[in-house]
Amino acid sequence: MSLGMMQEINFDGLIGPSHNYAGLSLGNVASATNAGGTSRPREAALQGLAKMRAVAAMGLTQGFFVPPQRPDATSLRALGFAGADDTAVCAAAFASDPALFAQMMSASSMWTANAATVSPAADTADARCHLTVANLSTMPHRSIEAAATERQLRLAFAHPAFAVHGAAPGVFGDEGAANHMRMATADGAPGLEIFVYGENAGRFPARQNRRASAAVARINRLDPARTLFVQQSVAAIAAGAFHNDVVAVASGAVLFTHAQAFEDPAGAYAAIRAALPEAIIIEVPANEVSLADAITSYLFNSQLLMLPDGTMALVLPTEAQDNPRVAAYLARLVAGNGPIRQTRFVAVRESMRNGGGPACLRLRVVADPATVDTRFLLTPAKAATIAAVIAAHWPEAIDPADLGNPALWHQCWTARTALLDALGLSELG
Repeated sequence: MSLGMMQEINFDGLIGPSHNYAGLSLGNVASATNAGGTSRPREAALQGLAKMRAVAAMGLTQGFFVPPQRPDATSLRALGFAGADDTAVCAAAFASDPALFAQMMSASSMWTANAATVSPAADTADARCHLTVANLSTMPHRSIEAAATERQLRLAFAHPAFAVHGAAPGVFGDEGAANHMRMATADGAPGLEIFVYGENAGRFPARQNRRASAAVARINRLDPARTLFVQQSVAAIAAGAFHNDVVAVASGAVLFTHAQAFEDPAGAYAAIRAALPEAIIIEVPANEVSLADAITSYLFNSQLLMLPDGTMALVLPTEAQDNPRVAAYLARLVAGNGPIRQTRFVAVRESMRNGGGPACLRLRVVADPATVDTRFLLTPAKAATIAAVIAAHWPEAIDPADLGNPALWHQCWTARTALLDALGLSELG
């Protein structure tokens, strides 16, 4: 395959109809803060779709994944709940354990950065793009996603150019691309793959285990000489940076990072520069943007994109624009002579309130778009179709008290079926 065909494709998770604020994610400050609030699934999904359209309008290839079935009656059956049909199974589970049932209603698969770890063909021993599904074993509501994710990835990337692997055993937590970065001089050039892991030393759990990162590197057939393992800062995790992508993001040869992202920043930078001499490291000082400001604004949970004209842009949530210290830093950044020359702010407030920004919503895959199942690639017509389905079927609002309502369950199931039918993806039903 010609390297000239290779390009970065951003695959966003369509926000599912069960989007709600149950506050299930320990260590996620936004999720905990908004727990118990009334969510707006229709608005959330349309906001996510608008972000996809904005990225596509910048001249980039945009893909998407569909949400899994929620509530998840299959997992409830595996947990011993019984009934004549899915409605009866869900009713039994809700009556017995409402907190457990809330786990099965989560729309957290929208955080597609956690779907898998992706290693492009230029980095792997067999010159195929490898995708290893994340086990997400640290959080119960996320651990149920792996099987549906694998099924969807195998469909989207069925071409021989890809190798899709099931999740590594859940004994070691793996959170996918949210704790993985890749730096390279060009999309099709060999890159440096950086796995960021945590150590449990604070009030919140470290979700990415070093052994899980090492396992994924082996499964993806990476060259050890171009693979780094870097420890995330204990202080960052304690402050609420539950994933590395809350405090650092990389694209091309550029690493954009908070000064407190890594436990040993000087050592991390030296290792990166030794492996990739062309690396450009943009470190944001803590005295300009504090960890608290970085986490609440999701400054680093932005999409750092290489545009067709060779310049770079940051796609950020409007929360970054609303924070005066972050906004002032960004103004200085784009006014300088560095590689990042523009910012683009997008309104994704509904997903932000559940603990994730633009980067959480997407998985990057470097590949030839011609090798991807076209049903998963966004076009203007397909975006219009998706918007129409969302407008017709997604709930307008979900209050926590609604989670046990069978009418809501049926609305969510019907909405997903309508989406799959509209996209020609009924085999995922």
